[in-house]
Amino acid sequence: MIFGPHAVGKMTVGQELEKISGFKLFHNHVPIEMVLPYFGYSTRAGRQLVHKIREAFFRAFAESDKAGYILTCIWQFDAAGEQEYMDWVASIFEEHGAEVHWVELEANLEERLKRNKSANRLSHKPSKRDLEVSEQRLIESHKKHRLNSRDGELTYKNYLRIDNSDLKPAVVARQVLDWLQSRN
Repeated sequence: MIFGPHAVGKMTVGQELEKISGFKLFHNHVPIEMVLPYFGYSTRAGRQLVHKIREAFFRAFAESDKAGYILTCIWQFDAAGEQEYMDWVASIFEEHGAEVHWVELEANLEERLKRNKSANRLSHKPSKRDLEVSEQRLIESHKKHRLNSRDGELTYKNYLRIDNSDLKPAVVARQVLDWLQSRN
């Protein structure tokens, strides 16, 4: 599970990790982009559909015989229910004997604003193509929510935190894979 704020590089690192690990990437915008042409994500119906799609995929992944999957998400540490949601997602996999490994990415706001405009991001996330709206949402979310954990807040046994402000996605992916391999 790769998590962190908007435009921190979760999907891009996940893509690089997919290349070197053989794990399949299911980034958080896959169901969002599927639902958006029909329902806004801010609508009740849109959020419910995205949740149902994610749950169906998570359960299918957990029941499969594949070695692993890469999931991405944003975690609002100041929002009620977020910890419970993350624990619920983990439980889907743990019920099937899988271990969940948590990778938190952080990067400064200036770098995230640059990444928000990257060709890779825009090609995989059509909802981000209105750059003015996307940037405004990123800044508002940065001001309104705490999107990275505090030191010592997360006590998962399989937890890694990386400041990737100045790192290439392939370098971060290699760090993650080396860490994963060291855990086994």
